[in-house]
Amino acid sequence: MLDFFLIADILGLIAFTISGFLIGVRNKLDILGVAISASLTALGGGVIRDTILGVTPSAFTDTKMSIIVLSVILIMFFVKFSFSEKIESLKIFLISDSIGLVSFSITGALLAIEHEYNFFGIVILSFITAVGGGLTRDILINKVPLVLISDFYGSISILVSISLIICEYFDYINIFSLSIVALCALLLRVLAFTFKWYLPSIKS
Repeated sequence: MLDFFLIADILGLIAFTISGFLIGVRNKLDILGVAISASLTALGGGVIRDTILGVTPSAFTDTKMSIIVLSVILIMFFVKFSFSEKIESLKIFLISDSIGLVSFSITGALLAIEHEYNFFGIVILSFITAVGGGLTRDILINKVPLVLISDFYGSISILVSISLIICEYFDYINIFSLSIVALCALLLRVLAFTFKWYLPSIKS
């Protein structure tokens, strides 16, 4: 299980660094702004999560995390992108953001379960880990946070955490069950995008 947590954490860092970078480029930020957008997206949720858990954020103590984020940012600076369409429509953004969302939803839920949080605590910690970085980034660049308007975005994080709560109840949290939850969540995110599934909004 520790190996799965580590893999999910690394995948989440890489994926969210890419999506945060793309958001920064799309919003015409300068080089520093793009780097901050990428770093916030990748690390922000984990910093908030660790603060809630009452521990020093791993982003400040784990050099490996910084190396991964910086390496991805440097690689992305040499990649050219065409923004003739909305950023949310780019396949690389959809894939990277979906992987980051699911990976961090799982790691947040697992940490909450490990700390014996109740149902509400597990859902909230999973949600914050997954969307906290993107939420902070969007507020910083003066955008309506993606989690509030995008297709099933926050809902997927909640569904992931509830799935793991059920697995924990039946004492069935293992690599197989975590992999199934991750694949189903990724599939749901892609389907929601493809068929334009949205939660209903309240019209004034």
